[in-house]
Amino acid sequence: MSAQRRHLDFLAVSLLLMLCFGWGFQQIAIKLAANDIAPTLQIGLRSAFATLVLLLLTLRSEGLKLFSDGTLKSGLLVGLMFAVEFLFVGEGLARTSASHMVVFLYTSPIFTALGMHFVHPDERLSHLQWLGIGLAFVGVCIAFLGPEGTAGTSLSGDLFALAAGATWGLTTVVIRGSRLSEASAVKTLLYQMAAASILLIGTAFMTGHGAMHWTPETTINMLFQATLIALASYLTWFWLLKRYLASRMATFVFITPLIGVLFGVVILDEVLTANFIGGGVLVLAGIFLVSAKDLLNRRKANRVREATGR
Repeated sequence: MSAQRRHLDFLAVSLLLMLCFGWGFQQIAIKLAANDIAPTLQIGLRSAFATLVLLLLTLRSEGLKLFSDGTLKSGLLVGLMFAVEFLFVGEGLARTSASHMVVFLYTSPIFTALGMHFVHPDERLSHLQWLGIGLAFVGVCIAFLGPEGTAGTSLSGDLFALAAGATWGLTTVVIRGSRLSEASAVKTLLYQMAAASILLIGTAFMTGHGAMHWTPETTINMLFQATLIALASYLTWFWLLKRYLASRMATFVFITPLIGVLFGVVILDEVLTANFIGGGVLVLAGIFLVSAKDLLNRRKANRVREATGR
């Protein structure tokens, strides 16, 4: 029987904030190294590094029977979805700004919440939470569906980013509905990184984007992406996913686009528009509405315990 997922507590919120900062910066990191290594190849290389480390960890804990737990079929599906997601990310970053990418990519909570609502009875959303999701989505649209012709952006790049967000959100739903829900975070991530490394590196070379120019800055950048993003952040995400309600986690991550855009403004000199300010306020309001039910329930439970002395 699967363990019951909990509502977000202080530990979960703290870890999610750290993930938000890391994931908000990763699009900037890819852009910074794009002149030396194509974005798709960057993601493929960091995935290959993560695959080697994860394979060693899995072999150490499970030995040669690592695929005997019935996760291979679902693992291959999730791995393919993960690889396609980051193929969209790589192609999108070659066509649009980091700010647009990070915002449209993180529409994934909408797809996760919708999928979990219809698939998992324990993650039904209330009317208030539906309003919050809708408000946050409208905020994203207002912030980044502004006037056409903005420097460094394109409709095709934005569509790639949105497709990546949808794929990520649905991947989370598939994980929760498969044997991977109870598999170790290391094994779940191994399937995903292995598929991503094969598909993305292969795609980069087949499309003529296999050139690599290594500089000290690019090397540090890739080490950051490989160790902190491809390994540490995703392992933490899957650890949280097995212990807390996925729809609450996914909606909380709406804060990541705001962090990513701020990094874009400071590091890449991207313009902070009035659309973003107005849309950002709506996104934060949506996050609050989605979290309000949990906060109110927790306060009510605390008052009951105080009144009964328990």
